[in-house]
Amino acid sequence: MLLDEDPATLIHHTIGNFNIHPDKHAIARINESLSTLHQARNLRVRDSESALKKLSRNLANLSSQHQDTIASHSTTTHASQILELDTQKFRVAKTASDLEIEGERLEQEVESLKSKLAELEAQGVEGDEVERAKREAEDPTLLKLKVYRSLGIDAEADASGCYSKAIIRNDRIGDFHVVSVDPKACKNFYANHIWQVL
Repeated sequence: MLLDEDPATLIHHTIGNFNIHPDKHAIARINESLSTLHQARNLRVRDSESALKKLSRNLANLSSQHQDTIASHSTTTHASQILELDTQKFRVAKTASDLEIEGERLEQEVESLKSKLAELEAQGVEGDEVERAKREAEDPTLLKLKVYRSLGIDAEADASGCYSKAIIRNDRIGDFHVVSVDPKACKNFYANHIWQVL
């Protein structure tokens, strides 16, 4: 087939009319993006591999510790320890229960003693009226002391328990006298002296 123009010229004009420069720029940008993505992917792969190695090392350490713990753990020792702790727990619970019962008993005893104390305090040092009257009726010394007190005379006992002094109060003149009593002296002398002071 014969052509009017040279084929090389035709090919050159055809190539010139295609305008492939924008396509070349687009391909260059695509290649650059692919290169950047490839680098980023490689970087992420390296980071993932590093993290995987670190996790693998941690897993190996933990597995080793786990194996050591399992090897050192004895089920019979563990069971005996649990049994001993249960025994101690029951002992402590029983002791606490006993102490609680004892505490309640002591509280009741304290309440009983408080009520007795209140009753005794209400009666006073000499007891209630019935007890005092009973004692005074049986004890002639108390009867004598009561008569003396009604006259304004207080008998004072010494260390041996004998009445060796008499304190005589005279309310009319606001005075008092102390008389020492000698058991060897005459009773009439003391009686006359006391009546004179009164």
